[in-house]
Amino acid sequence: MTTENLDLGTADTGPRQVKKSLLSFLYLQAANTHEIEGRREYLKRISAVTAFLGKQGIPFRGHNEGPDSTNKGNFMECIILLEQFDPFLQNHKPASCATYLSPSSQNEMIQSTSDVIISRIISEIKETKMYAIMVDEARDHHTEQLALCVRYVCPQGLVKERFLGFSQLDAFDAKTITDTIEQQLEKHGVRHLTCVAQSYDGASVMSGAVRGVQVRFREKHPEALYIHCYAHELNLILCSTCKAIPEARDFFDLLECLYSFFSTSLIHHQKLQEFQKQLEVGDRQLVQLSQTRWACQIESVNAILQNLPALIQTLGSISAPLAKGLESKLCRISTIYMLVMFQALLSVTQGLHKYLQKETVDLVQAIEYKTAVQTTLKSYKSNEKAHEIYEKTKALCDNLEIHSTETHRNKRKKMHDFVVETPCGTRPVLSNGDDLRERVFFPVLDRMLEELQKRFSGVGEKILTGIQACHPASEHFLNEEALKHLAQHYSIQIKPEEILVAKCFLDRKKKDIVPTIQNVFSLLDKDMFPSLKAIFQVSLTIPVTSCSCERSFSALRRLHTWLRNTMGQDRLSNLAIMSIEREMLAKVNHAEVIDRFAKLKPRRFSLTLPPSKH
Repeated sequence: MTTENLDLGTADTGPRQVKKSLLSFLYLQAANTHEIEGRREYLKRISAVTAFLGKQGIPFRGHNEGPDSTNKGNFMECIILLEQFDPFLQNHKPASCATYLSPSSQNEMIQSTSDVIISRIISEIKETKMYAIMVDEARDHHTEQLALCVRYVCPQGLVKERFLGFSQLDAFDAKTITDTIEQQLEKHGVRHLTCVAQSYDGASVMSGAVRGVQVRFREKHPEALYIHCYAHELNLILCSTCKAIPEARDFFDLLECLYSFFSTSLIHHQKLQEFQKQLEVGDRQLVQLSQTRWACQIESVNAILQNLPALIQTLGSISAPLAKGLESKLCRISTIYMLVMFQALLSVTQGLHKYLQKETVDLVQAIEYKTAVQTTLKSYKSNEKAHEIYEKTKALCDNLEIHSTETHRNKRKKMHDFVVETPCGTRPVLSNGDDLRERVFFPVLDRMLEELQKRFSGVGEKILTGIQACHPASEHFLNEEALKHLAQHYSIQIKPEEILVAKCFLDRKKKDIVPTIQNVFSLLDKDMFPSLKAIFQVSLTIPVTSCSCERSFSALRRLHTWLRNTMGQDRLSNLAIMSIEREMLAKVNHAEVIDRFAKLKPRRFSLTLPPSKH
């Protein structure tokens, strides 16, 4: 502000009056700045409380926030607690119309914090210039929520998967889902960037090859490869195996019945705990089976095996007919055999389940581990392995005093007016090693191998070979012909000279690096190897699973409980961003949040400091 901007009052004002007016203006400006700094210091406390509650997923509001309430909700109680120890809050008395503690102000502060997190994620994506999307949907009370996550690679070589929010779906068709995804990408300003891949589960509306979401999305993003989530694929293999073999289906039905029997009755559960203490087998709880919860089958089998002596004695001590029936089925040699067999088979796939849930997993390594699992299961297809499982079963039966000879009554079914080609009746009881091997072990193993061979594909052989050429442990590493197919798909101009120089450079570094795509990407300089750097970035950006979306649904269930079912969609999505992206939230600057809060709408009092003069 110069003296020309001052209202000097009269034309004959002298130099003394000008000086006096200027000092008065500077004093008022300093006073105004001091007031703004006080309001911002006050808002820092509110921002900190908002970030804390959002990070922990804790409810903000209470049932009664009136002045006489003994519990005003977590947000107000945190402010009251801070005031007891913070001298600034004790001395600061905000205007009654500008306390910024109302529900609407809470929503605005939550939105401002979420916007800062998203803006940082988007700035990182724009810096990398390419990304991949992962999308999944889940039922939330009476609405359908669509979770959108993105995967990208930072210049330092770090692979990141970030959550961008929930969107409520008005319909469940492919067009609505695709339009919702496009709207979110447009809203965040990344739609014009290169989307290298898209990953969904195997639902027909998502994976349909004619008019599914993946086809519609490729109409606007032709480079986006479709990846069927590998974690879902592996889970489908196990579910298909359990359903296709009758003996396996009956076995897992028995495990589910055992879980229901002891989980629905407190008396039965207490009896089981008493026998667990007597036999000193530990207090491990039984595990419920689920079609969508990965690796629950192996967890259920391990829990039954650990609790087997206690389960048998508990069922034997209960006189109910259901308990006697469960005891009879559990004490069959065929049941014990399948417990031992499935523990051996599912333990092979358990490590792959855990690996596929990592954010940093790449496509080539996932296929290598899948192949290793498949090879291991093929080695099990021998009479020696079947005999080993049977010997373990007999030893376990001897310890539990379960007799290996079983008899049953074959009931004849009446099939009047029907023509049948096979004898009717119950399935034969399997009690010897040969029957168990031929009717259970080999069919289950064959089914698992068949499903493993059939699934885990879809990107195309040439593209996959190009991705494998980026992995230093592959036989196609830096093969020019293989890399060309991948480069052409993403319109990258590959230079043969770069490949030759890169081979010489990496040969010198071979002893010092771990053979992963990520390590090679970190070693390649962007100016020295621009096209190779882009190709390696594409390989790392392609997602293998949509597990990040599944994890967001876990946060959704924690946030949107029946006690918080009146929460609006915007507030729910913003709170989910704060809860899921805790790493980004920890880096948020309160001053930046306050600046966004100040610009959301016109404020009664100014919250923005004037630009400083340097």
